[in-house]
Amino acid sequence: MGIESHLHFIERIIEEDIKNGFPVEKIRFRFPPEPNGYLHIGHVKAICLNFELGKKYKSPVNLRFDDTNPIVENRNFIESIKKDILFLGFKWEIESYASDHFYQLYKWAVRLIKKNKAYVDDQSQKIIQSQRKNTFETGINSDYRNRSIDENLYLFERMKNGFFEEGSCVLRAKINMSSPNMNMRDPIMYRILQKKHHRTGSQWCIYPTYDWTHGQCDYIEQISHSLCSLEFENRRPLYNWYLDQICDHEKIRPKQIEFSRLNLSHTITSKRKIQYLIEKKIIQSWDDPRILTISGLRRKGYTSTALKNFVHKIGITKRNNIIDISLLEFWIREHLNKIAPRVMVVFHPIKLIIDNYSMNTTEWIESENNPENPNFGNRKVPFSKFLYIEKDDFLEKKRKNFFRLSIGKEVRLKNAYIIKANSIIKNYKGEIKEIHCTYDPKSKSGNKEKIEEKGRTKSTLHWVSIKHSFPIEINLYNPLFLKRNPDIDFHTCINPKSKDKIIGYAEPSLKKAKKGDHFQFQRIGYFYVEDSTINKIIFNKTAYIKNQWKK
Repeated sequence: MGIESHLHFIERIIEEDIKNGFPVEKIRFRFPPEPNGYLHIGHVKAICLNFELGKKYKSPVNLRFDDTNPIVENRNFIESIKKDILFLGFKWEIESYASDHFYQLYKWAVRLIKKNKAYVDDQSQKIIQSQRKNTFETGINSDYRNRSIDENLYLFERMKNGFFEEGSCVLRAKINMSSPNMNMRDPIMYRILQKKHHRTGSQWCIYPTYDWTHGQCDYIEQISHSLCSLEFENRRPLYNWYLDQICDHEKIRPKQIEFSRLNLSHTITSKRKIQYLIEKKIIQSWDDPRILTISGLRRKGYTSTALKNFVHKIGITKRNNIIDISLLEFWIREHLNKIAPRVMVVFHPIKLIIDNYSMNTTEWIESENNPENPNFGNRKVPFSKFLYIEKDDFLEKKRKNFFRLSIGKEVRLKNAYIIKANSIIKNYKGEIKEIHCTYDPKSKSGNKEKIEEKGRTKSTLHWVSIKHSFPIEINLYNPLFLKRNPDIDFHTCINPKSKDKIIGYAEPSLKKAKKGDHFQFQRIGYFYVEDSTINKIIFNKTAYIKNQWKK
């Protein structure tokens, strides 16, 4: 029986392995982040891939921190990574660290020296790099490549014991300086870093490189399928060469499989570049809602459901491309449309007075909380003589294709009445101070006896009662970059208007809003409560109702 065609290519590889006799009970996956920054949108794809495969094959998934660089790693990043994975709804089997295996990695490095497959090189990083040449030229052997095994063992031991300064020497694998794959031209296995490690303290002053660490840790943890992004494809020969030196045939040998990265338009995900933005005070922190770290997206109001639906839609492929950010926003709208209560908030208020409505009357208008789901129930919204509407919803003189309020024209107020604008009052600057209207008492929404409305109005406006409304603080986040692909010259295309803070006026039901709540501000967009106290409620914009991105 053939392998099912609907499976993605990694599932087909695993199914083929099982078909060829690989025991299902020995399938094991891992997610191996480096704790040198926060996880970003691209990691969502890798997290979902590993943990969902683990669920499918009932196999454990390890969370292994690749903590081999004490210069940039710390506990704060570790805790943020764990929080992000839990937010996405996944739980790891074992929490491990590359540093757990430092001694074993050291012993294996000694084994390579004894096999004459590694040597200590006293040259600088700059010289080593220049000797590698390029893919069209044969590399130049180091002057230290033919040191004796005994000398290399002695020098490596002294490296470990702190006798040498940083940058004075490294341990390199002895492979092939003529290889067309640059990664095979005697790669560095260990370098000296006189830095305190967040877990091992000052125990080590030599630290293994990623390439030497990764496959060996996979082997120690008996990871069957080591999944990584496509940029590691040309490192697979090195991954396998290292495994060749240490593998025991009685144990599982990891298989590296590469898949395409998740590249999104109008953003960057490089940790180095994000750190630059923080240092230059362009963004506030790693969880700034203007960058697509998982923590930033969470602060912006993105749900784990929307993020997972997004990566499922993209799928798992071998081909790199740039996904338009509008697709990400589509999926958050799809989810919030189902779960977010509707409320009315006016951003830029202009006063509207209903001249024929009683000064002493307040009606409590029945309004649906979410028409997508009747289980959300209804709420009552106060309606009175003095209202706020959006400034942009009124034009003194009607123009073509403007269907909102203007002098002599009618519109419906959401869930309330039809009104007609009759006159305006301006201040000394010539700005409109207030709009005077009349309302039709028989036109109330839900009134079975209301007059025929067909063709009467072409627009419905949201509003709030002035005396019942209250101010809320709203953070409006716009694209941080003005280019679709800012990756190369990101610092030259930063949007100076990427964040705006305004005060809006909300209907009274929002006084009950709690931190973490989602709402749809009707006719505007989806918003998330970042903070809520007795005196102040702060909302972050998640996404506008309509796609704001140009095609």
